[in-house]
Amino acid sequence: MKTLNNHVILYDEECPMCEVYTKAFVQTGMLAVNGRESYQHTPAQICPLVDQQRAANEIALVNTESGEVTYGIKSLFKIIGHAIPFLKPLFAFRPFIWLMTKIYAFISYNRKVIIPAVTKPNAVQPSFKLNYRIAYLLFTWFLTAFMLTKYAHLLTDFVPLGEKYREYFICSGQIVFQVFLISIYKKEKLWDYLGNMMTISFAGSLMLIAGLVINQLFNLNPIFYILYFLMVAGLMFLEHIRRSKILKLGWLMSITWVLYRLIVLALIFTA
Repeated sequence: MKTLNNHVILYDEECPMCEVYTKAFVQTGMLAVNGRESYQHTPAQICPLVDQQRAANEIALVNTESGEVTYGIKSLFKIIGHAIPFLKPLFAFRPFIWLMTKIYAFISYNRKVIIPAVTKPNAVQPSFKLNYRIAYLLFTWFLTAFMLTKYAHLLTDFVPLGEKYREYFICSGQIVFQVFLISIYKKEKLWDYLGNMMTISFAGSLMLIAGLVINQLFNLNPIFYILYFLMVAGLMFLEHIRRSKILKLGWLMSITWVLYRLIVLALIFTA
């Protein structure tokens, strides 16, 4: 691969995803050894060239010779296109650029709720974009409910199957229930909490895929699937507690998160 010399990429040191992929650029030789730095510690010589807030929103790539700065998906295209030249026509294809720009923004503006981290005081943070947060909530709601609907067929020995769209309504109800509570408790954390809560739900639904695959390969006792589901739910609860601590929400939202599920379970069995 060809190395893009005389360039420095400015990543978010509070974002594990940013840390990983920018380090991979260096380790694979796409960037020079000194070709990455966190935007929180922007080198003095390139500091005047960079829009700090935009760099927090969209990863910045600085040409240290010309002073040119690119942001977001264009930075990634520039690095990858230089290392793998045959991809350049794809990176110049306008529909592909538009699509990848939207995907990049979707991830970037939600990265703090996908993988949360304790932020440093006075550090520049990504701008909040309500449209991308709502899109993230809808995306995770749909896929979570879809996977739960599939997995529900493995639990029929223990839990009544219910209507086709039951899990979609349950997931929607969880959001509404938690919105009501946090709006009273700590309204300023509403969108951060919802993003984290739905990341937990989405991660749990991804873990259920293993149970679905195992069911296709082996004829196991149905008790395995209920135990696996309870294990996933337990891990989700622990993650909810961890993220609530990061958000400084205490125990209330974790307790109500479980309480809602218990109420729904009781209603299912009494229906």
